Amino acid sequence: MKFLISVTAACLSLVVASPSFAQDAQPDFTDKALIARGAAVATAGDCAACHRAVEPSGPQYVGGYEIASPLGAIVAPNITPSKSAGIGDWSFADFDRAMRKGKRRDGANLYPAMPYTDYQGVSTADMQALYAYFMHGVKPVDTKAPETHLPFPFGIRMLMTPWNWMFRSDKPFKATETLSTQAQRGQYLVETLGHCGSCHTPRNVLMAEKSGEALGGGDIGGWHAPNITSDPISGIGGWRQDELVAYLRDGRAPGKGVAAGGMAEAVEHSLQHLPDADLEAIAAYLKASDPIRNPDEKRPAFAWTQARPIKLAAYEPGNGTDEASYADSSTTDGAFLYAGACASCHGRDGKGTKDHFYPPLVGSVTTGAVNPANLIMTILGGVDRKSGVGHAFMPAFADQMSDAQVAAVANHVLQRFGRSQTSVTATMVATARAGGPEPLLLKLMPWLMGLAALALAVVAYVSIRKSSGRKSRVG
Repeated sequence: MKFLISVTAACLSLVVASPSFAQDAQPDFTDKALIARGAAVATAGDCAACHRAVEPSGPQYVGGYEIASPLGAIVAPNITPSKSAGIGDWSFADFDRAMRKGKRRDGANLYPAMPYTDYQGVSTADMQALYAYFMHGVKPVDTKAPETHLPFPFGIRMLMTPWNWMFRSDKPFKATETLSTQAQRGQYLVETLGHCGSCHTPRNVLMAEKSGEALGGGDIGGWHAPNITSDPISGIGGWRQDELVAYLRDGRAPGKGVAAGGMAEAVEHSLQHLPDADLEAIAAYLKASDPIRNPDEKRPAFAWTQARPIKLAAYEPGNGTDEASYADSSTTDGAFLYAGACASCHGRDGKGTKDHFYPPLVGSVTTGAVNPANLIMTILGGVDRKSGVGHAFMPAFADQMSDAQVAAVANHVLQRFGRSQTSVTATMVATARAGGPEPLLLKLMPWLMGLAALALAVVAYVSIRKSSGRKSRVG
């Protein structure tokens, strides 16, 4: 990891300075400069976030980490240069095919949890550098990651062939001509290596990104990846350039919000290691992107900046005033639960600490959002993020609070510090615990399977009738 970080600042600007494509001639993959450049590309591509070990202290790129998807857990494979467990026997053509087309060396389809639909736009020069790094800059680890086993019929990888035909464009990256040079550089990072749309773009019924709503916000694993288009109300148009850069680099922007969940992982493993010039480029592109507005939003999520007053008596136990009520762990009094679990860090006034180590709840995109998913998930899963400004940690309350209690705390926070029109129910919390709402594709699958079985039965019946007719005529 030290090697990866040390080379990033020096050479990442070279990686994305020109997203033009190189000639077909292959370079010397053992060249140290090319390997260093590949390390920077891997950082920008956030490869370590998914292809990590199950244990945080495990070897880099060894795989085994389970990526949550609506269709089941997808296990990231070992991508070290091990010839027995990784990709050590892969040629550049094998590697390039997996990255751009989602095809393993044995010809099997990859699942789009591997963002090959974005990586297809990576320049040939950057792809060659990435291959050099994984072949000669990464330590081989002979530990094979478990195979992915999705439920039927999603475990049939051949079904990805028509999906790829419909949704993989195979088009090279093309910068928008009207953008500045800086914003074009940011566009390259966002649309290819950064694959930001994988989370921040809504999905259609077949789980592909809706191209017409790029970066308009998406749901993944119970979290809501917010709208990051330039819209000043629904997106990041109301953020200053320096606030966006701080959020990408540090995982927090005072007066706006903090990174948790998958975004915290992106900050820790990728974004904080990018040079400020590249973060500035990403911010410039997002500020120039096509705006998408949610008609339900009338003011920015961060604009709820005033805590509403509450009587101190509200923080007393809601189930009585005797001593036993203080030990009642089943209370659903949101104010009382907040006082015991949250106020010591975020303050009873919701302002956090002056140094923002404990962030404020007023003026936060999490408490001011129309969709309370991230507030629920933060309470359930906590925050664990390391960046240049320190280790941000908030305990998880999933095992300590019931669904009703989480809902009570969330509603207290919303009523006092955020968008009071938003409310949380115990059912919403239960859905978040389960990984988010069930996608329409899963709901329709029993009907689709039934129709498929009926169609096969009809085909079989017609074939038998035709065969019987031919035999009768022959007889």
